[in-house]
Amino acid sequence: MRAEHALERLGGVARADRLLQLTSRRRLRTALRRGMVRRDQQGRYSLPGVDEAVRVANRLSGILMEDSAAQCLGWELKHPPSSPCVAVPRNRKVDASRRRGVRVRYVDLDPDDVNGLTTSAVATVIWSAARMPFDEALALADSALRQGHVTREALVSRAARMPGRYRTRCLRVAELADARAANPFESVLRAIATEVEGLSVEPQVWVDGVGRPDLLDASLGLVVEADSFEFHGRRRALKRDCERYNALVVRGWLVLRFTWEHVMFEPDEVRAVLTAFVEGPSRRAVGGSMLRRSA
Repeated sequence: MRAEHALERLGGVARADRLLQLTSRRRLRTALRRGMVRRDQQGRYSLPGVDEAVRVANRLSGILMEDSAAQCLGWELKHPPSSPCVAVPRNRKVDASRRRGVRVRYVDLDPDDVNGLTTSAVATVIWSAARMPFDEALALADSALRQGHVTREALVSRAARMPGRYRTRCLRVAELADARAANPFESVLRAIATEVEGLSVEPQVWVDGVGRPDLLDASLGLVVEADSFEFHGRRRALKRDCERYNALVVRGWLVLRFTWEHVMFEPDEVRAVLTAFVEGPSRRAVGGSMLRRSA
């Protein structure tokens, strides 16, 4: 996979070790030489649009927020921002010509919510939860927790202080956000699963003799895996994948597997399969002895 496409799949920013799981060093060097990818610092890469978003915010005397702020903070996203998202005060007038290609948010931010040219880490998560689709906001929040930039307690506290029209959405993301989620692909899959009544999945729960499946519902005996061809397409990876799948099945788990394309482009199909499992005859309970949760 070309390096810029791999980086886009990872949400626009990534560490070298993550990026090189999807592309090669040669392709990365080529993308850097052509300006398709930039090196922000040693071992950290991003798409060129990050700098452009900062320039746009500066030009409008505004503050980057939502996914644009998250990208600047180096968080992984479901997908890169479609355009810069900039907050300006409610009483500010921005000419249409200057708004072109920019998502302008008219909002009076608390001083504590601002950090230079971006919203603070906590405010970035909460305002994203307020305005972005649930799956995108959850992926962003998971990344913020995974990188240690926020705590769930801080998110819940800030969400509780949001205006009433946003509070429920923000609390939902804050309470469901989980640092154990491995990547945006898994976060988006979990977002879909949370919408299925009767299903309660957790990310990366330890199963003896197997490891940590992507998502697991212990009460229903269900494992849900986010399968990417880039991670499973080689012979050795395929062998390990088969062994892992067999180990889960012989221990009594039912395993459902979804590709990146399913999760990102066919969420209704994913939701329908999960719903059919919950409502169908294949439901089963799993004894607590099958699990050993990580500390």
